[in-house]
Amino acid sequence: GHLDPSSHQRVLMKTGLILLIIGHLNFIAGALLHGTVLRFVIDPEDAISLQYAVTNAASVISALLTISCGIAALMLSRYLTPTALKRAVFALSASSSLGCLSCLLGLAISIGLTLGSQGRVLLAPCTFANVTLAPVSRECPFDPTRVYSSTLSLWAISLLLHSMEIIFSIRCLLLTIDLLHL
Repeated sequence: GHLDPSSHQRVLMKTGLILLIIGHLNFIAGALLHGTVLRFVIDPEDAISLQYAVTNAASVISALLTISCGIAALMLSRYLTPTALKRAVFALSASSSLGCLSCLLGLAISIGLTLGSQGRVLLAPCTFANVTLAPVSRECPFDPTRVYSSTLSLWAISLLLHSMEIIFSIRCLLLTIDLLHL
């Protein structure tokens, strides 16, 4: 059924705040992943590392879109009458839902490729020299000891956050549809 205006305001405010928080968390996860691992791994000649870079960039852009949707939903919760604002929230929530869905699929593919290659692409920039008298020495632009588990953990967190973004973006979309009487 249709909600009264005060219920719309309350629900839109909660949804906007949740989208704002989830979007920021996802942005931080994507930036942390890029800053610690992916900036060293990206090789335009390698299809898997290029897929990692595209997925991570899309994830960060999708997080920014979700943050924008949350801000617009918060503004709409305060001012319910402007039709232009309702349409903006409608467009942002639809775009956020589709963007998060595509990122969800991209992250699932990245996780599958990483598990399938046992993380070899992640350790490609590292050179391992084996000297007969010395133990194995590593020349790597980052700490390779936990790169595999750290990357998979950050991707899993991002996967969960994108799932939550989809749910709340669709909720925002449905509320806006109700406000626009579509």
